[in-house]
Amino acid sequence: MQTIEFKRKPKIIGSYSIVGPKEGQGPFGKYFDYVMQDDLFGEKTYELAERKMFEQAVTGALQSAGLKSSDINLMLAGDLLNQIISSSFTARAFNMPYLGLFGACSTMAETLATGATLIDGGYFDNVVCVTGSHFSTAERQFRFPLELGNQRVPTSQWTVTASGASVLSLEGKGPQICMATFGKVIDYGVIDMNNMGAAMAPSSADTIITHFQDTGRKPSDYDLIVTGDLGKLGGEILLDLLEEKGIKLGLKYCDCGHCYYTRRQDTMCGASGCGVSASVLNSYIVKKMKKGEYKRVLFVPTGALMSTTACQQGESIPGVSHAIVLEAGGE
Repeated sequence: MQTIEFKRKPKIIGSYSIVGPKEGQGPFGKYFDYVMQDDLFGEKTYELAERKMFEQAVTGALQSAGLKSSDINLMLAGDLLNQIISSSFTARAFNMPYLGLFGACSTMAETLATGATLIDGGYFDNVVCVTGSHFSTAERQFRFPLELGNQRVPTSQWTVTASGASVLSLEGKGPQICMATFGKVIDYGVIDMNNMGAAMAPSSADTIITHFQDTGRKPSDYDLIVTGDLGKLGGEILLDLLEEKGIKLGLKYCDCGHCYYTRRQDTMCGASGCGVSASVLNSYIVKKMKKGEYKRVLFVPTGALMSTTACQQGESIPGVSHAIVLEAGGE
């Protein structure tokens, strides 16, 4: 079995989301805690802006939880840049033990699953999880130099400028993390870095199927089943793969990447990046659960485990996806 059921059910007692101006104009705009006025965020480079977003997300989540940095036993973080520099440089600014994790755009679930496991096992009291992405750092690293202004293909997605952070603890109030399903790396041979939805969909399908097999649950047991960030095409592929196995998600399913922008924002197949699911979870989903509008959510971020070197050498793009079960009512 790939699924852990947490006996003590760690809670998300603090959350914070910060996004760029384009992201703030999308459907989730009113739920985000902070919308930047420009992508540079007052810094000289986009990499410094991304780091500043991470730091503000951590600070905001701590304030939301009513804790200080000295109360945190461990920071779990990851990002899309080489050597996850945004995460490690952010950890440098806080006096906390640190573990850097990489799951590409699935990193929010990876950090939550790892943090909940450590807390449920009695090893730590308070853990902060943070991830994010920036359009102008990830795009020029993985695709085209921004200065060239290359035309985007229909299957491409827009890397969001966003960061989200969660504080996990057994004390306090917030949505409970009840289960975690750790996914396998799945590769169907997709080599186009501008078609990440197709690369990631098989891993998402595998994790969701495994979760239902491990737990004996079915789609109707959840108020919301949300992936991120498959985008429009990847979401359609996921539904096809699941229906081949007799699983229909129905209207309870949505993909963060597909829903992140409006059609008028011209992002082709939607959004991508670690910041997609991180910012949606720590704004829309957490707030809806605190209001009681969602009782149980299956949160399934997806990641394309590509590197610039591997892609240039013609390697295919492996995908990975991890699932988290959130339940409302944690006191």
